[in-house]
Amino acid sequence: MTADDSPDDELLGRIFLTRVIEPGDEAGGRWVREFGVGEVVRRLRGGEALPGVSEQRWAGLVARAGQADAGRDLEAAARAGARFVAPRDAEWPRQLDDLGDGRPLGLWVRGRPSLRVWALRSVAVVGARACTEYGAHAAAALASGLAERGWVVVSGGAYGIDGAAHRGALAARGATVAVLACGVDRPYPRGHAALIGRIAEQGLVVGELPPGDHPTPSRFILRNRVIAALTRGTVVVEAAQRSGSLSTARAAQRLGRFTMGVPGPVTSALSVGVHELLRGEAALVTDAAEVVELVGDIGELAPVRRGPVLPRDLLDPPVRAVLAALPGDRAAPADEIALGARTTRDEAIARLYELRALGYVERHGDGWKLTRQAVMSVRTGRDPG
Repeated sequence: MTADDSPDDELLGRIFLTRVIEPGDEAGGRWVREFGVGEVVRRLRGGEALPGVSEQRWAGLVARAGQADAGRDLEAAARAGARFVAPRDAEWPRQLDDLGDGRPLGLWVRGRPSLRVWALRSVAVVGARACTEYGAHAAAALASGLAERGWVVVSGGAYGIDGAAHRGALAARGATVAVLACGVDRPYPRGHAALIGRIAEQGLVVGELPPGDHPTPSRFILRNRVIAALTRGTVVVEAAQRSGSLSTARAAQRLGRFTMGVPGPVTSALSVGVHELLRGEAALVTDAAEVVELVGDIGELAPVRRGPVLPRDLLDPPVRAVLAALPGDRAAPADEIALGARTTRDEAIARLYELRALGYVERHGDGWKLTRQAVMSVRTGRDPG
């Protein structure tokens, strides 16, 4: 913004430029930074070339500028219930500034909540479009768990993992944001029109492109940098070796954000990309608690993983030693058991009577033998009784 620009001129100029400059165009971002929005708009309308651009490319930009109409875009956005958020607005998420000259010129936003506030406590969950049932289940469970813990789930609104993540958050009555690679009034894919409508009602739908604009393969990839920058960390759930979702993880790594992956079967081609991430700098996570431990505040720790506690685990060490000294296939005399438990005969006999009362052993003449239930517990991991 130059000294001669008014706030309205700045806003309208940025909206105008979203029609002319492609998302992530660092040359365009540099022009805005060096010359100001008003000067860049003036030159595009007047045909006076900006530095560092070829004649052919400049002609294309000027042609696009001739078709741009900020007022018309504002009217279309209003009909769709959308607003335009610019970098100097109170709602602008400051972490997007980490993108440097590649940051968005502004964002179109559908939904009532504040994008800046929601982005402060958000996690991206992304992955393959053609996901497996395992991947869809993992993404939905992860998103639901994050939503229940008060985290905002951000994804791209696509089929597969993206859709599962959004649905998981919505099912938990939580917060979710869909970042689209097209106009926010034009849900894509069409099969997700109802889902994106629900997200707009319960959460936020966000995009760089003006109303009515369509997605392209390059726009999907460039959209991913916004997902990565907007959030504290990115979790990848299923991704083939060349999956586009990996670009989100790489962008997160470049920006210094946390990068995480949910492991899958080593035989699945849809987990190869995730496993490559995990062999690098990404952290392995299996549930929402582990994600929050990484991206959350100090003290938000995941619970320690433990196996089930069995009754025999609660026995005193001397009693457990005697139990462990009994053979599994025959009765043994007290002397032999005492030797195996490294204790005296009298001590072993006292412990054997304790074990008999608990149902672990039985008396066989002058010997002692594990009960059938005790033998089964060793095999199945369940205690007698």
